[in-house]
Amino acid sequence: MSDGKESKYAYKFLRFFKRTYRIKEAEPPSDIKEAFLKYSEGKNLMTSDQLLNFLINFQRESDAKIEDADKIISHILQTRHHIAKFTRSNTLTLDDFYHYLFDQHLNFPINPQVCQDMTAPLSHYFIYTGHNSYLTGNQLNSESSCVPIINALKNGVRVIELDIWPNSAEDDIKVYHGRTLTSPVKFIDCLKAIKEHAFVASEYPLVVTLEDHLTPELQAKAAEMITQTLKDVLFTSLECLEEFPSPEALKGKILLSTKPPKEYLYSKAFDEEKKDLCENEELHEEVIENKNEKQVIEDKNDIDSEDSEDSSGESEDTDSSEGKLCSLGVHKYKSLIAIHAKKHKGGLTKSLKLDPSKVERLSLSEQQLEKGSENHGTELVRFTQRNLLRIYPKGTRFNSSNYNPMIGWMHGAQMVAFNMQGYGKRLWAMQGLFRSNGGCGYVKKPDFLMTMDEGNKVFDPEEKLPVKTCLKVRVYMSDGWRLDFKPTHFDTYSPPDFYVKVHIVGVPADAKKFKTETLDNTWIPVWNQEFSFPLTVPELAILRLEVRDHDTGEKDDFGGQICLPVRDLRPGIRTVPLHDRDGKNFNSTRLLMRFEFV
Repeated sequence: MSDGKESKYAYKFLRFFKRTYRIKEAEPPSDIKEAFLKYSEGKNLMTSDQLLNFLINFQRESDAKIEDADKIISHILQTRHHIAKFTRSNTLTLDDFYHYLFDQHLNFPINPQVCQDMTAPLSHYFIYTGHNSYLTGNQLNSESSCVPIINALKNGVRVIELDIWPNSAEDDIKVYHGRTLTSPVKFIDCLKAIKEHAFVASEYPLVVTLEDHLTPELQAKAAEMITQTLKDVLFTSLECLEEFPSPEALKGKILLSTKPPKEYLYSKAFDEEKKDLCENEELHEEVIENKNEKQVIEDKNDIDSEDSEDSSGESEDTDSSEGKLCSLGVHKYKSLIAIHAKKHKGGLTKSLKLDPSKVERLSLSEQQLEKGSENHGTELVRFTQRNLLRIYPKGTRFNSSNYNPMIGWMHGAQMVAFNMQGYGKRLWAMQGLFRSNGGCGYVKKPDFLMTMDEGNKVFDPEEKLPVKTCLKVRVYMSDGWRLDFKPTHFDTYSPPDFYVKVHIVGVPADAKKFKTETLDNTWIPVWNQEFSFPLTVPELAILRLEVRDHDTGEKDDFGGQICLPVRDLRPGIRTVPLHDRDGKNFNSTRLLMRFEFV
């Protein structure tokens, strides 16, 4: 890796000519050379005991053991020195040491295992939450499918949202984004996909939130589908819970969450007036006929059907055998709801009122949260200490874009629901937070969001706070691009001109942006630049790294990105793997960095 070898790259120039670039392999940064010299005690080889000393004192891995050092050395010798493993003692050269530190499979920037307490109630965790999980694209006319549900589950998402509607004959249930041109998918197919993939990425509980627009008859049918498909993995509670169970206690379980239906006797005289499910005054819909096609345009600024009027009609018709059967079916459907959703009605003061006898889930749009946080910030924090708060995108995000998740996290919202089918800086930040705790989809909320002081006061998101710590980030270099990209991927006539954006995403006082210098015409850029970030709320801060190729006169090309939770960063010299726009890990492309908290 650092033996002075050169690689040659030829690029066409002015059609008939070629330019050849010699790319020299980078040497270990001076920090690595100095660390090797210090911990090998000036020798040319580093022993297991010396490597262990380095892990504990330099890398701050206080729980490291001699077995860990032996395992690292053994792995390096087997992958780099097939003969030396038989002829050389259990030691590392400087180049081996450098190779270990720049190996994304050996030297992680954060702990890859579940490492947080999982025995607290669900309300004590941020939960990886999807919005309209069945949509493949935009919110107006894309297809509904099981594929995005499966993809979300494979990526560790722990809250799946389904909008359930009657079909045209009102004898079956379909899933789609109501009052739009999105195509439907069968509810039973979604349930089967959920059952099959629920725990492929995480063993911790999966919550399925239902936006229920069904008649009582179809609620009874839904109950039958749910029980027959999910069977023993379904967690149910006969009564509204007084306290949420813990993720540990709910391992391998699926929980349903929606607003419980009213139980009554039902007749076929369905109340047509109730078919308008949304009482929110901000909803208006225009149906425009254009060339014999109907286009639906909705302004859904603040609408969430779970908080709308009951989807099923009430009838005062007298008792009947059919009514009794339907009532029993609705009762069964209600009994399957583990997390009861409450209606947001009468203002936030009323909605955030605490009931010590039960816990519930409340849904607010991003706009309702922003407005409510101005006057009800501490009430929101207090509510989320026992209850669940779900935030969802405003209805005008037709292109499935996302909002700033930090506002929800600052106020303790556990379910900050995101559209997962696209990409962007805000989705990257969401992915970054949930890389924490082994990527299990549950991240313990900071203690300050869950505690009260002696005066019964809770955290105030509006309060100005002192700096708790300063994060120093040093960007040494990058490598692996040549293995993941074609020579002309970034520039047709030359190697790329890379630079790194180094940002903190966090509370307003902590947000800060830097970038490295641009290094021209190299596949192995060496920056060796350091940046400092004073942090008032490091527990919520996200480190965002993005590599770009500079293009004069054009938009700079995207190279790779990653977001990492600051509170989980491991001090010392670390390898940071880079991802594509969709959050998928490149095979080889990575950064070599150092993190220090002072």
